[in-house]
Amino acid sequence: MTTPSPHQSEFRGRRGFTLIELLTVIAIIALLAAIIFPVFSRARAEAYRNGDITAMNGLRSALQLYREDQGGYPPALLGYVNRYAGGPNDGQVIPADQVKSYLFPRRVSSINDFRPSNNRAGVLEIVPATWPTADGRAVGVAPVSDTNGDGAVTVADDIADARQAFGPGDGCLSVVPGQVVACNDANAQAFYRISGYDVARARGAVNHEIRYSLFYTVLGLGTGGANDDPRQLGYNSPPDNTILTWNGWWREYDSTGAPVAGRRDIVLTVGGAARPADSRSLAQQSWRYLP
Repeated sequence: MTTPSPHQSEFRGRRGFTLIELLTVIAIIALLAAIIFPVFSRARAEAYRNGDITAMNGLRSALQLYREDQGGYPPALLGYVNRYAGGPNDGQVIPADQVKSYLFPRRVSSINDFRPSNNRAGVLEIVPATWPTADGRAVGVAPVSDTNGDGAVTVADDIADARQAFGPGDGCLSVVPGQVVACNDANAQAFYRISGYDVARARGAVNHEIRYSLFYTVLGLGTGGANDDPRQLGYNSPPDNTILTWNGWWREYDSTGAPVAGRRDIVLTVGGAARPADSRSLAQQSWRYLP
């Protein structure tokens, strides 16, 4: 009879996992994964969101430099769509990363600084754009600035002509200032889709919407006026709470597709750094939102 070696005895003494134990281990691993993966996903999303805030603050700095140099804000951030004039590409769109526009590349060195993290548009994608949702509150009940110059913000400051002139259902921005046209019209103003701070599409919207504009009110898009809302970039020395642009890529929506109340949007103003804004209010009021 052969005496088993010490190693053989040790091996024979080991017991493998039972099926129940193996299933238990798998269940624990699955539970941990279910807990950890959403945490990682949220952390990554917050990192991207913080990156957007950094980029927006960079745009604000570039805009302030432009304003100092030129005496006012540019008509657009990246710029309207440019096309080649002559040569083999005559009439074709100049790629967004090759165009020389108001801020790029002199004051903003990377085209990606115009692109929110969730914007996957290419450099040749172009779109027309409607006006965003106009403030639906009744005229005369929701003043946001001192339009009559009496030093107080009262209901007397909330007049129809100082309200947003157009909304998403009125058509797209025209190349003719102060007008709108059908979005498929040859005179519809085209934007680079990569510039998500010039234009962006909200969930459920048919078209992209404007996020940056020098004027938006009836008076502003017309001849101006002493009683117009001063919170417009086209006027001299707009107040610090004047909105430059906003980022709605991080909104959360309910089952009906409406933005959920909560500070998930990011708004950029003339006088301050990019900061969280209530998604529902900003979606409903656009430039009349008070940060």
